[in-house]
Amino acid sequence: MAGARADRETEVVHRARAEFRRHGGLLRMADAVRSGIHRRTLYAMRDAGQVEVLARGLYRLADAPPLGNPDLVTVAAKIPHAVVYLISALSYHEMTTQIPHEVCIAVPRNSEPPHLAYPPIRVVRLSQAPYEAGIETHKLDGVAVKVYSREKTLADCFKHRNEIGLDTVLEAVRRYKAQGRVNADAILRFASVCRVARVARPYLESLL
Repeated sequence: MAGARADRETEVVHRARAEFRRHGGLLRMADAVRSGIHRRTLYAMRDAGQVEVLARGLYRLADAPPLGNPDLVTVAAKIPHAVVYLISALSYHEMTTQIPHEVCIAVPRNSEPPHLAYPPIRVVRLSQAPYEAGIETHKLDGVAVKVYSREKTLADCFKHRNEIGLDTVLEAVRRYKAQGRVNADAILRFASVCRVARVARPYLESLL
């Protein structure tokens, strides 16, 4: 009897590990349960060191390859409607020399306030048009991460120029130009959505 029970438990864990691998090694508790993995199995795998807890309710196979973008992946997995914003978006697009000490995200103005123990996040609430404009989805470590496009990010930076510093904005514009694929019309279009087109235009005309 004991041997049969052990075999069943081994098979359950084997199926759970296969489900984790099917999702890139990462699962939220709710998604795991919907996939047929019992909470008891998750806790047993955690206690056995087979999965690690990245954040509350977020589990990852312990023997999966190291995450290349652990903070962005954790935020995206826990807060699916979050969009990487401002300095964090600049950093993702390699348009700043600053190193973010928190993940800056945008969420819809009327959404539930997100809570995350780690990594530290800064939340900016946006109305519908600025929130929806320029969202790109990138696969990082097998997880879909929403990030604003380079052009939308520049518009956002002009919007928040007094907060992040105009020097940071101008550095971003220069790095954007150096990367190639310049689309000044798109930047101005997004700047209009953010209501900073008149502010951004002279700088773009001068630098691009």
